[in-house]
Amino acid sequence: MNQEIRNKIDLIFAIGGDGTALRAFRYMANNVPVFSMNVGGTRGILSEIKTELVEDSINSLLNGEYLIDKRLRIQPSTKAQIFSPALNEILILRANMTRTPKISIKYRDFQMEQLMDGIIVSTPTGSTGHSFSIGGPVLYEKLNCLILAPIASVNKIPQIVIPAEEIEIKSNDKIHMIIDGQETFMLNSNEPLKISRYTTDAGFIRLKQKTLPQLEKLGF
Repeated sequence: MNQEIRNKIDLIFAIGGDGTALRAFRYMANNVPVFSMNVGGTRGILSEIKTELVEDSINSLLNGEYLIDKRLRIQPSTKAQIFSPALNEILILRANMTRTPKISIKYRDFQMEQLMDGIIVSTPTGSTGHSFSIGGPVLYEKLNCLILAPIASVNKIPQIVIPAEEIEIKSNDKIHMIIDGQETFMLNSNEPLKISRYTTDAGFIRLKQKTLPQLEKLGF
């Protein structure tokens, strides 16, 4: 789809699972909101409705009976490349399965180096994703913060919740970087990776205000 067509779109219907919504935010114009419908998805945590509510929902949209739910995104970059923004998380994993890398994490004036298999940098929206699968907290989705979740760290570093500011990650061995579980890149050893808040928040179309809807969709 060329840029001229993208610029004419003012609403996206993401019909599928959560992966469809994540993909829509990466490939469409930054200021276009997404109305997510769960069709065949496992839990549909990002979705607003299921298919049986389509007709009523479209009527509400046409009548202006909706609100925009803003969510922060993060963007990884190296000296050589700026990557797509992530709505859920950026996952860093070792590329060499026979060697545990030493990963350096720098935030503000704090820096540490530890042996670990990888690290997850998660947004509040992504707190129900990979971070949650290794015991992380579920965050209120409008918070302006990130979760740093080390994976199999030798010294058992706890997960840390920090303000959404720039983080620099570097490994002494090659690593894989996975954006929202959909795009994978290889980074060289000692190549600094910066993760910053993206300039434009993602916007979900919601029919009504809800508090912690992800807990209900997780089955609590």
